[in-house]
Amino acid sequence: MVTSLHEDNESVTVEWIESGDTKGKEIDLESIFALNPDVVPDEEIPQSPEAPPPSNVAKTSRVPKVTAAVGTTRARPSQQIQNQNQSQIQAEPPPPPPPAVAPQQGVNSTRRKSNCVKEVEKLQEKREKRRLQQQELREKRAQEVDVNLPNYEIMCMIRDFRASLDYRPLTTNDLIEDHRICVCVRARPLNKKELTTKDLDVITIPSKDVVMVHEPKQKVDLTRYLENQTFRFDYAFDENSTNEMVYRFTAQPLVETIFERGMATCFAYGQTGSGKTHTMGGDFSGKNQDCSKGIYALSARDVFLMLRKPNYKKMDLQVFATFFEIYSGKVFDLLNRKAKLRVLEDGKQQVQVVGLQERDVKCTEDVLKLIEMGNSCRTSGQTSANAHSSRSHAVFQIILRRRGKMHGKFSLIDLAGNERGADTSSADRQTRLEGAEINKSLLALKECIRALGRNKPHTPFRASKLTQVLRDSFIGENSRTCMIATISPGMASCENTLNTLRYANRRGRGRGRGHMTQLEVLEAQWGVGSSPQRDDLKLLCEQYEEEVSPQLFTFHEAVSQLVEMEEQVLEDHRAVFQESIRWLEDEKVLLEMTEEVDYDVESYATQLEQILDQKIDILTELRDKVKSFRCTLQEEEQASQQITPRRPRAL
Repeated sequence: MVTSLHEDNESVTVEWIESGDTKGKEIDLESIFALNPDVVPDEEIPQSPEAPPPSNVAKTSRVPKVTAAVGTTRARPSQQIQNQNQSQIQAEPPPPPPPAVAPQQGVNSTRRKSNCVKEVEKLQEKREKRRLQQQELREKRAQEVDVNLPNYEIMCMIRDFRASLDYRPLTTNDLIEDHRICVCVRARPLNKKELTTKDLDVITIPSKDVVMVHEPKQKVDLTRYLENQTFRFDYAFDENSTNEMVYRFTAQPLVETIFERGMATCFAYGQTGSGKTHTMGGDFSGKNQDCSKGIYALSARDVFLMLRKPNYKKMDLQVFATFFEIYSGKVFDLLNRKAKLRVLEDGKQQVQVVGLQERDVKCTEDVLKLIEMGNSCRTSGQTSANAHSSRSHAVFQIILRRRGKMHGKFSLIDLAGNERGADTSSADRQTRLEGAEINKSLLALKECIRALGRNKPHTPFRASKLTQVLRDSFIGENSRTCMIATISPGMASCENTLNTLRYANRRGRGRGRGHMTQLEVLEAQWGVGSSPQRDDLKLLCEQYEEEVSPQLFTFHEAVSQLVEMEEQVLEDHRAVFQESIRWLEDEKVLLEMTEEVDYDVESYATQLEQILDQKIDILTELRDKVKSFRCTLQEEEQASQQITPRRPRAL
């Protein structure tokens, strides 16, 4: 409120309440009129013959309105002048003018604006300048892009954010660092389908080891904004990186490892359609794949080049190749008409893939032929996320042998696509089992890499068939691993992309060693009869309790039991079939015996009874197993309907 008027220096004193304290200041009339234009006098007071010069009269004519404000006690500071009753002020006669005073030379010319007025003018100037800039920016954007795009605002936000970044992408001049476990990310360009639907690229790779995801969000008031999430890896490859570039920093450093009596593993991980098969197998031209440009072939090329070096040439090494797939927990040989293989542990606890064929290869062309042969019969299927999705893990191995003994092995793996539950949801049991086995094996692979990187006391290799088969590729001092996480850049794939990056981000937080459930504790809880596979599965789910719900563990356990029982039922059925052939031969002999005139009836009856007893015992046992198998199928059905998925966390 205005508390007093000072006519001598044309100012007023104002007071206000702030945090319970009374505060005040003196403000000149020029500032009052600048902040409150509605109180500026409209007319000048008529001049008398003795009146002062017009300049002073004009000033004093403003005083009545301000004087009327003196004594107002309820107005806010920002309304100290505006809220005055204008009608009362105009009704009051103006007071007599003060005695004429000789004009002071230079008073108006030297008067400076107060800081308050200056700030107001600066704000107004900035506001007008900002409006002009925004208008120019809108006009410029309208010329560059179609403002009618559904995600035009998000696109502009991403463009403005990228304009503020300092780009230093990975180049061939960068040094190749030595990692025992190397984790990198590759982003592909937008494909034809995404370009047709005008999907946005929400991935930015500003430097050689940083990946940024611009996740669109929406506030409560429906205002759209970006949440820019940053991930850091050993290497980050943008959409301009070629397979040769990716190979140079990932698989190529591992080739020398196998010549030094070591084990190397390189695998591609990501959702279907993110570029895994393109990276590992080679470029696609329509449905045709050029296998010569994939990491499989590039690795084979360097293996044969290394063999020609003098220090390795004298070692008399032979090169062999295998190619198999893991589908729904079963192993099939892709180089032997998809023959089903068994995975067993020998007396030295070494995992052996029984029946897997090794092909002798002499050059890169031999390797390319094997890759084409294996890819032609690899299991694939259709999901809601991809029309032609790889539903199996493809494992191509280059093996070096010296005098028949293993010298080194390089495992190159194209993993199955990691689909969300919503993407693979189906009433079809086979699709459910596919998805369950894929997700379980990927989770087990993540934990095995984490355990190796942190030297944990136990690594759950038995939790999945994939990690069980690759066990010898991970263990040992001279073993190296590289993971290539492939991501889709489109905004429609943003959730899957974030899940992939969280999976691959091995710098993420993990549970401390003090919170680990040791295998010995599990054995004490479950007793001696517990299987190693169930132990590792339980350990895996407890390690990832934030990601794996109790219902999901129950489902995985039901699926594991289902797979085990299926194999047992099939094996028993095959044995009964073989036994039935023998029974038929024995029965044929008995029937031929009855054609004799004086055959021994008692012997015939005794032998027939023995055959029937054997049949009854074996068939009854098989029938009971089939009944149990059917019960397990029902348990899997019930467990699949109770799953509540959780968001994956970092590696």
